Amino acid sequence: MLDDRDRKLLALLQQDADMAVGELAERIHLSVSACSRRIMRLEESGYIRRRVAVLDREVMGVPTTVFALIRTAHHAEEWMEEFRRAIRDVPEIVEVHRLTGTYDYILKIVLPRVEHYDVIYKALVRRIELFDVSASISMEVMKAGEAIPVDYAR
Repeated sequence: MLDDRDRKLLALLQQDADMAVGELAERIHLSVSACSRRIMRLEESGYIRRRVAVLDREVMGVPTTVFALIRTAHHAEEWMEEFRRAIRDVPEIVEVHRLTGTYDYILKIVLPRVEHYDVIYKALVRRIELFDVSASISMEVMKAGEAIPVDYAR
């Protein structure tokens, strides 16, 4: 069961997982050792899966985002497993969701420039049969981030 300090700690770690334990402890009004124990408990209980570095996409040379909406005529488990392997092998595809509605999947693809989308598209259709692919180019990021709400956690 999480308390308010746990939630505040999780929110702070989502902002900066590299923040010193001393600073975290000060912000949530705990001793350093108590704060450290809480972090360890949150990791062990699965609230914190891992800590990662968030890279600057502009500096890394992949400032362009394309969202590809995919429809397929195949819904068998074998096809879905082949699709999982195909998308796993393309590092530019950074996120994929299976959807309800008109389209079956949406892919978030990061690219050095829009023209590179064709390379990714061809690599994907060489590996797997798709019924329809519709792509949209992100013109502006209005909101982005990896942080999730902490108020719903039990």
